[in-house]
This record gives sequence, C-alpha cells and structure tokens, in this order.
Amino acid sequence: MRRSWVLAGATLSAAVVAGTAMFLSGGEPQASQVQRQPPPAPGDPLSQDEVRRATEVATASSRAHMASGRIELLYVEREDDKAQDDRRAEAYLYDYADDALIVRTVDLAEGKVVEESKGRGVQPPPSKREELRAAELLLAHPKLGKGVRAEYKKASGRQLRTAADLQLRGLIFRDAGACRTHRCVRLFVRLPDGRFLDTSRIVIDLSAKKVQTLEW
Repeated sequence: MRRSWVLAGATLSAAVVAGTAMFLSGGEPQASQVQRQPPPAPGDPLSQDEVRRATEVATASSRAHMASGRIELLYVEREDDKAQDDRRAEAYLYDYADDALIVRTVDLAEGKVVEESKGRGVQPPPSKREELRAAELLLAHPKLGKGVRAEYKKASGRQLRTAADLQLRGLIFRDAGACRTHRCVRLFVRLPDGRFLDTSRIVIDLSAKKVQTLEW
C-alpha cells in the first residue's frame, strides 16, 4: 500500500459605516482583494477540498454499510503513481465483515472511481475513529471499563464522560487467535496526570466488537 502513514488564504476585511460602503476618492466602491490560490501541482498533497471530494466519491457505494458500522473509511491520500499527470486520490476503507482492505482510486477531475482493489492480510495503522471505537468498547466492558473510569477519576479528580476525553494511541495487533485475520487494536491510554494505563494485556477486536485479555 502506498501510504506515508502519516490525511492561507489572504484575510479579507470589510468596513461598513452606517450601512454605507467605504468609497475611494474617485467615488468608486473599493474592490475586494481576494488572493486566489494556484491550482495544486500533480505532486502536491491533497487539499482539504480534494480530500472532501474524494471521500464523497469513494464512499458513495458504501454508505449503507458505513452507517451500519460494517465498513470504515480509514484514510484518504494522494496517489503516488508518478506516471499519472492528473490529480488522483486513494481512499482506504476496511470491511470488518470480510476482514478485507478496500482501496479505491478517485480521479479528482472526473469525479469518479477509476480503480478498486480488495484484499486480505493487509492491516494499515488504525484511524482516529477506530481508536475511539476501540476505547468505547473498552469502556463498555463490565470489569475493564470500571477500572478505566476509576483510574481516570484518580488522575483528574473528575468523572470520565466519554471515550473522547481519553488520550489514545492505537497499534494493530495480529499475533494471536482471531487477530491473525481480524482487525485488532492495542490501545495506549494516557491519563490527565501523565501516567499510562496498564493495557499491555488488552486487545480490542474491532471485527468481532469484543475485548480480549491476553494470557501470558
């Protein structure tokens, strides 16, 4: 997979006095000076607008599955094919039901998917949304979730409201059991006082929506 795993305009001022526009000495209204950005070169990173458009195109056929949680959009980035002069984006999606990575190449000028591949055995790093979902599953666990909340309160002096309050970092785990084929994540959770929770034995299976405790 081609991913560097890592996905200003001028300020326009207007002055209005008593509802009347300011005029130059010649009596003509002052023209708005808006600096237009040049179009991106083929090798430039995707702009925010290009990411938005590529996302809309790449997910158009999967929105029902995305709404149900079966498919998740992981990343959108510029295609690295040096032979292409046009602007293209690659969208990476994961199908948890099939445990397969889907890559859709979007031609930004044409606004359509021009290539698609789907394969198993490739696990890119978890997205921020996946890290959050893994934390939500952890908090929903009857025993482990209670422990996380207790440690958070001890560190901050306040109750943990949602998983979004946690500082999270996730890594893909593939070393045992169902995680050899499922999409599994190990979470590193940093508390407000700087300590890290001991989550070394905890694995969240996003495919099965389960929390596992590893046995050493």
